[in-house]
Amino acid sequence: MNEVEATLRFLFDQFEKNTYYDEHPEAKAYRLEHSFRVAKIGRTIAESEGFHVEGMVIACLLHDVSYGEGLNGEEAWLNHGRRAAEIARPLLETLDLPSHVVKDILYGIAMHVDDEAGFPGTRTPFAETVGAADNIDRFDVYRLYETLQNARFNELPLGKKQAYCEKRLLRLPQLMEMDMGTATGNQLWKERLSFQIEYFQRLSAQLAASSWS
Repeated sequence: MNEVEATLRFLFDQFEKNTYYDEHPEAKAYRLEHSFRVAKIGRTIAESEGFHVEGMVIACLLHDVSYGEGLNGEEAWLNHGRRAAEIARPLLETLDLPSHVVKDILYGIAMHVDDEAGFPGTRTPFAETVGAADNIDRFDVYRLYETLQNARFNELPLGKKQAYCEKRLLRLPQLMEMDMGTATGNQLWKERLSFQIEYFQRLSAQLAASSWS
């Protein structure tokens, strides 16, 4: 069994043993699917940038492993990267990976939420890519659908729909300036944001045509 397969088995075991997911199966499905997408984004960046590809895939698969414990409140959410690193460490110490890669994985997982790892380490482009891959997925097409669904956009009156679009169109260009740590990460980030900007521009135009004025 290679290191990624061992990581997947560990991830599945963690998800199976957490009672939070027994009560929230939809959260379990989403978190697994998100982790797989983030791992594939991380792999794309790693291959392009010459990083340790297997290590990056493992880091991204494990970056949210702490969600199964249930995150109650903002503090727990802010700490979920650091907690995920704690959960992942025993596994990583058994894998056949270079020690510097293990350090990068742990640091990247720990800091991916708020840029604070909670232990000494180096903010390498590899470590930054864990959070970058997470952000890239969070601003991709599925999350756009999910965000509109959570806002109950379809139930809003026309004026509030227009205001929602205006707010998004103010915020999205500002996010363009965020640095994803690598040229490949920045390219993928800007592609996702450009799509959302175009989407909301076209949605806003269609809403503007939805009244006789």
